[in-house]
Amino acid sequence: MDLTFNKNEDHNKLLLSDLRKKLTQIKLGGGTKGIEKHHAKGKMTARERIAYLLDEKKPSIEIGAFAGDGMYKEHGGCPSGGVVVKIGYVKGKQCIVVANDATVKAGAWFPITGKKNLRAQEISIENRLPIIYLVDSAGVYLPMQDEIFPDKEHFGRIFRNNAVMSSMGITQIAAVMGSCVAGGAYLPIMSDEALIVDKTGSIFLAGSYLVKAAIGETIDNETLGGATTHCEISGVTDYKAKDDKDALDKIKNIVSKIGDYDKAGYNREKSTPPKEKQEEIFGIIPKSRAEQYDMLEVIKRLVDDSEFEEYKEGYGKTILTGYARIDGWAVGIVANQRKMVKSKKGEMQFGGVIYSDSADKATRFIANCNQKKIPLVFLQDVTGFMVGSKSEHGGIIKDGAKMVNAVANSVVPKFTIVIGNSYGAGNYAMCGKAYDPRLIVAWPSAELAVMSGNSAAKVLLQIETASLKKKGETITPEVEQELYDRIKARYDEQISPYYAAARIWTDAIIDPLQTRTWISMGIEAANHAPIEKPFNLGVIQV
Repeated sequence: MDLTFNKNEDHNKLLLSDLRKKLTQIKLGGGTKGIEKHHAKGKMTARERIAYLLDEKKPSIEIGAFAGDGMYKEHGGCPSGGVVVKIGYVKGKQCIVVANDATVKAGAWFPITGKKNLRAQEISIENRLPIIYLVDSAGVYLPMQDEIFPDKEHFGRIFRNNAVMSSMGITQIAAVMGSCVAGGAYLPIMSDEALIVDKTGSIFLAGSYLVKAAIGETIDNETLGGATTHCEISGVTDYKAKDDKDALDKIKNIVSKIGDYDKAGYNREKSTPPKEKQEEIFGIIPKSRAEQYDMLEVIKRLVDDSEFEEYKEGYGKTILTGYARIDGWAVGIVANQRKMVKSKKGEMQFGGVIYSDSADKATRFIANCNQKKIPLVFLQDVTGFMVGSKSEHGGIIKDGAKMVNAVANSVVPKFTIVIGNSYGAGNYAMCGKAYDPRLIVAWPSAELAVMSGNSAAKVLLQIETASLKKKGETITPEVEQELYDRIKARYDEQISPYYAAARIWTDAIIDPLQTRTWISMGIEAANHAPIEKPFNLGVIQV
């Protein structure tokens, strides 16, 4: 191993260490004092509930752990969006679990909470995956009600989805393990089966104080909407549990009796680990996002037996396409090659840039995978499409549009891993969030933006200096440097993978060594949902 490899390894392992520290803090939710108060009520935390529910010796993945990170500071923050979402196994059956974290503002819904819940339901709908809700929420966070209540993708969409999912035959199970008030009361009752925990669970459209204010009736919350009321009088809930563990045990029993599902039929053989050492990924990925490296070496450390059957190897070399297996699943890989390559005409092409021939190759490969019913994996480290008169005259926009068309109309499940750069239209062509990947995750080395921080800062600096000069201000080199540094610092914050994950532009920031697990569990989830429509590119320019 050379010195550059060692420097890269040190840098990337430090990024991973930072990731782990941040996750450790986030997993405390509302903090140790909040957890202690929660335990004092005889309740398990959201994460404890999920850990007890999921099969202990099976893998699980967490969606949106960084949701809300660094947001809502004026409101005290909202760690993990106030809700924990995991895909795992209950009695051997793959499920998605959504648990309100009542240590964060009593489980109240911030705008990001709604977005995260909708993302969990989207995953359930796309994959026909059973979903379990562990409800413990005070409802909408009133100081921000205008950003969570009335719009199409707000709070009410959750209940609309409950109804649609039920009509699709997707199993929904809800356990009321704490407060469940106002509009939120519809979620568990619109599920297929609802449980409620005695003495700690409650469901009502209006609590005792509001009832007193509205109609003058004096009543306590337990009598108004506790477990006994809803299991014996109203019939709203189906099961009464004595405590959290009893409720979770009942859910396990219900799930254990669910019948088998119709499978999409994606090809899988026995899993074999990569022959190349996966840990070497940390030394391969460069410290600087501008440096070149061979993406093929990364692929060899992600796929079974390190075997990659490359498609059109000698053509369109700035995108790698080919077939492989990940944890036994057959996949088609579309990856940005990050080293300088020589084109068919003998010209040097920049790594990470999409040229006309690479876009053309990727389009055809995506079509092939759709025809063969092979899931697609996109490995992103892309700076965008090639610019300049030569590219424009050669029809780069047309070829790029073909690739975007193929990605958009693809009917096989897509999975996106943002390894490094994810800039501009390259993000779109390589199946960014707008193109419906079943899962999209970033490595700690990722950056997502319209363009790099350096390029954007230079453009913004030109605009700002021109504006100041129009006002008659003198721009010295020192002032210009200060402006540049300030602009770049602001932009760099926005291209961070944590900024993207906080807003659920990605589902997670992951340890690169967990990539195989994410893709494997994602394809297993997708296998629950048979393909319902043929692949059709529509109208494209040839």
